[in-house]
Amino acid sequence: MRTAPAAAAARPSFDPLLAERRHLSPGLALAHRMAGGGAWEREADGAWVTLSDGRRLLDLGSYGVTLLGHRHPAVTAAVAAQLGRLPTSTRSLANEVTPRLASRLVEALGRRPLRRCWFGCNGADAVDLALKLARAATGRPRVVAAVGAFHGKTLGALSATWYDRYRGPFTGHLAATTHVEATDLAALERELAAGDVAALILEPVRGEGGVEPVPAEVLVGWGELARRHGSHLIADEVQTGFRRCGGMSVALDAGAQVSAVLLGKALGGGVAPISAVVGTDVLFAPLLRDPFLHSTTFGGHPLSAAAALAALEVVADLPDRGPAIAAMLARLRRAHTELIADVRGRGHLWGVELHGAELAGAFLMELASAGVIVSPCLGRPEVIRLLPPAIISDADLDIAEARLGAALHAAHRTAPSPGGQHR
Repeated sequence: MRTAPAAAAARPSFDPLLAERRHLSPGLALAHRMAGGGAWEREADGAWVTLSDGRRLLDLGSYGVTLLGHRHPAVTAAVAAQLGRLPTSTRSLANEVTPRLASRLVEALGRRPLRRCWFGCNGADAVDLALKLARAATGRPRVVAAVGAFHGKTLGALSATWYDRYRGPFTGHLAATTHVEATDLAALERELAAGDVAALILEPVRGEGGVEPVPAEVLVGWGELARRHGSHLIADEVQTGFRRCGGMSVALDAGAQVSAVLLGKALGGGVAPISAVVGTDVLFAPLLRDPFLHSTTFGGHPLSAAAALAALEVVADLPDRGPAIAAMLARLRRAHTELIADVRGRGHLWGVELHGAELAGAFLMELASAGVIVSPCLGRPEVIRLLPPAIISDADLDIAEARLGAALHAAHRTAPSPGGQHR
């Protein structure tokens, strides 16, 4: 009778980082290995992520998805209940949850002209549809976006994104787009005067572009110019909207006249992927004439819609932690004026600008070692983006302040000076 050795019979443990390197992306696997010190995320709750080696990391990043923290009980309960009833859609029949979400979003935004909804799975989906609708509704080919803008990396959304790092490989294949400085309303009007602009698209706070808030009067100006020239202003609030920066929409709160507000990231309550275009009848006219002009298999998926409905209930009574976050960052800046050039943002979206990209890179590495998750700015490497959840406690903010300060001290020691020498 043959028996296999116990060691030979045991199946080797699965290494996600190795599989990621072999079958997904070696570069991404390396970045993840450095960020996690060889461990990977295993579970999460509230503002904390637990790694495979048992370490717990304070999550001030997640690219804006976890405004309600991880596994918010109201959202997970809603998704579990929907999973037990109708986990997917035939797409041939209506369901209860998706139209209900559309009604609630229109109500939450509170602007009568914005009465039509469409749902996708991510922010770029929403940008793609909004630009398609604007071109179809006006018959015009061109879009105007802002210098420093980031609207996504799908081919449609990429056309409005500013950065050559992402646009370069697709030169000649992107739809016609012109970029102007957001605050240069005269330049914007000159572009509109050509009469070929279908849409203006603008982030009320540039995210990847260094967390740069656009002044309220500029947002209003973009809306007025769009209306005057028969174009559509699209407010890309995938990151800033849904109470991330205070209200449901920064642009609407500023008084801007928009044809659409784009939502995403936090819309799924930190549990499910979903995005939305909430717009006017005029913008949606091509889709109203032909409902099959644009569609997705999983847009408005019942599980995602259930998550978003629950998230809407939660954010209606969400505490504003913005002042506490701002005060913490102000103290940090006062204590490290030689390292921090600026702190800016609003609500639960902040940028910490350091004196140089090298220092910011060292700060990122030290934060990973200190157990804090943040988000870099892809277009401004000297800026570190903080997106704390609105459920963060005072105790967790104290931990954040201590760890951010310690990481700054360590980065100051290890980062090269402008002359190339370590300090």
